[in-house]
Amino acid sequence: MNFFLETIKVLLLSIWYNVESFIYFFVPKKKKNIAGEVVLITGAGGGIGRLMAQEFAAYSTVLVLWDINQEGMKETARLAKSNGASRVHYYICDCSDKNEVYRVADQVKREVGDVSILVNNAGIVTGKKFMDAPDSLIEKTMDVNIMAHFWTYKAFLPAMIANNHGHLVSIASSAGLIGVNGLADYCASKFAAVGFAESVGLELLATGKDGVKTTIVCPYFINTGMFDGCQTKWPKLLPILNPDYVAKKIIHAVLTDQVYLLLPRSMYLIAGLKNVLQWKLRYLFGRYMELAVEIDCHKRLSAH
Repeated sequence: MNFFLETIKVLLLSIWYNVESFIYFFVPKKKKNIAGEVVLITGAGGGIGRLMAQEFAAYSTVLVLWDINQEGMKETARLAKSNGASRVHYYICDCSDKNEVYRVADQVKREVGDVSILVNNAGIVTGKKFMDAPDSLIEKTMDVNIMAHFWTYKAFLPAMIANNHGHLVSIASSAGLIGVNGLADYCASKFAAVGFAESVGLELLATGKDGVKTTIVCPYFINTGMFDGCQTKWPKLLPILNPDYVAKKIIHAVLTDQVYLLLPRSMYLIAGLKNVLQWKLRYLFGRYMELAVEIDCHKRLSAH
């Protein structure tokens, strides 16, 4: 195809995609049926992981829960069963350990079957300035928040590709789009999570596997205890998010094959501004918005 024809094609498709987005702004997308799908959620022992499990359960899914907190998973399993899950299985799994991820993944495939919706939710934050953070905690942050995504994809994506059917959900953070003062290691891990999910999603499209969908979730601080003590300067613009609201929005994004979910909606504007403002203006804007996390926001190593 010559340059002229390819350019015309791109322009016409660009117009169509924008018209399509405009239509969907007023006409809700049809939700897909996920009854019977095998949904694996990491970090399911509490917080957003537990709430997502309850939401997915309402659609008669088969749930697979991973966490290092067995008692927490038992409670999540009980709540999910009472909310309509067809089956619930739970496994102790330290997602920071590659060999354990592969071992437990093989067990899941033998006992439950192929996972068709993978939700990488497990995450930790150290709560220390970069120079104060021990190397061991930085390594743990990277292992849980991003390296675990590599290993779970390696374990479960082949079956999705073979069937051209599945959904990859990455629970990242707004800190994966905008650097935050006081969260250097956390931001690095979440930037990596966003980039990794985007890249694999593009690989799938390029190889014709458009039946395997991707959803990347980037919320502001959620009131789950992970950022206890943190406050927002402008709660109308950047509120601390309610966990139930976030969980419902995530499931809606999955059901409608939404690729990017930024919460609150103001994050779309803020993330866009980051890409056009020069460095000093970004710093000034960050100070104005108080896009910083002080060390006293963190009482301990936290997980969601």
